[in-house]
Amino acid sequence: MRIISGSLKGRRLDPPVKSRTWPTRPTTDFAREGLFNILQNRLDFEGLHALDLFGGSGSHSFELISRGCQDVTYVDLFKGCIDFVKAKAKEWNIEDQIHIVQDDVLKYIQRGGHSYHYIFAGPPYPLKELNQIPRLIFDHDLLTEDGLFVIEHNFHHDFTRLKEFVEQRSYGQTQFSFFKKVKQMQSSPH
Repeated sequence: MRIISGSLKGRRLDPPVKSRTWPTRPTTDFAREGLFNILQNRLDFEGLHALDLFGGSGSHSFELISRGCQDVTYVDLFKGCIDFVKAKAKEWNIEDQIHIVQDDVLKYIQRGGHSYHYIFAGPPYPLKELNQIPRLIFDHDLLTEDGLFVIEHNFHHDFTRLKEFVEQRSYGQTQFSFFKKVKQMQSSPH
């Protein structure tokens, strides 16, 4: 894996993915590059307050920082992932731009308290609660009014019926579903 663009472009991420202590499936460079090509035209990375859920290797967080994001919150439960991301953030001197949280992602979402301009979730595909994640994000008001939420999944999951659903993009077996808050109709004065 490598960082695709920006100040960290070309830097390699080589997490111990074949290790028993590494329980994640990193997003392929192909899929991540496709997603970031879309995001590049929709987000102002420099002003972004971003949340990376099920952060794994940190590739999504690092890509955001590489493109100018100064405020990324990375959340993952597994100590191996946390230690790897902390080591890379230190090595690349970007510790001030990433807030690393070791926590159960679903509990983190349910605690709420913050809202973000951009949220990415890359859960394990077999996670039994995967289909609930978009609803949890919106029920706990984690997305700003004009924010964007993206969840990575495979073809076994379909979010097209959710009112916040905007579109879906496919990169091989990897699917990305995009969501935005539904604007509330304001009543007009009489």
